[in-house]
Amino acid sequence: MRVLGVDPGLTRCGIGVVDSAGGRRVSCVSYGVVRTPADAEVAQRLVTVADAVQEAIARYRPDVVAVERVFSQTNVRTVMGTAQASGAVALVAARAGLRVVFHTPSELKAAVTGSGRADKQQVTAMVTKLLGLSERPKPADAADALALAICHCWRGPMLDRMAEAKAASERLAKAHKARLAEAAKGRR
Repeated sequence: MRVLGVDPGLTRCGIGVVDSAGGRRVSCVSYGVVRTPADAEVAQRLVTVADAVQEAIARYRPDVVAVERVFSQTNVRTVMGTAQASGAVALVAARAGLRVVFHTPSELKAAVTGSGRADKQQVTAMVTKLLGLSERPKPADAADALALAICHCWRGPMLDRMAEAKAASERLAKAHKARLAEAAKGRR
């Protein structure tokens, strides 16, 4: 499975691509950061982010796109920019026919470090180690994008199995309700 991880942001948007052959073995394909000037119009900044994600999708052909879920922050301006960038990423991925999965910051931290409260340095150190990189990915946004991709490599198959089990359960419940309704009609 190839995962494109995106740490959305308007000023810096981290992009990382990771391959997984199953189990916990992961390898780095590429990573980087898209930067936009703070004084540029928001719409143009979003175009820059969207174009970079579209280029990464075309170049690396991921199976899925993992995006950091926007969470509440004290700085409303920052959270708005992050949410806007996240929406642009999801739109580009959906238009490319890719599934988009959102992971919370604590999920990605727990996946790569074992603690949902790890700091950026711990995440970066573990990403470097897990991917066997010779140097730490910089800036932290690139490391976070790789961590998102790793998180999805490890959590994605389980989430898929849970979704399949839920769908099967719903189908069985619907069929059971239909049989009960038929039985009730027959008793009248």
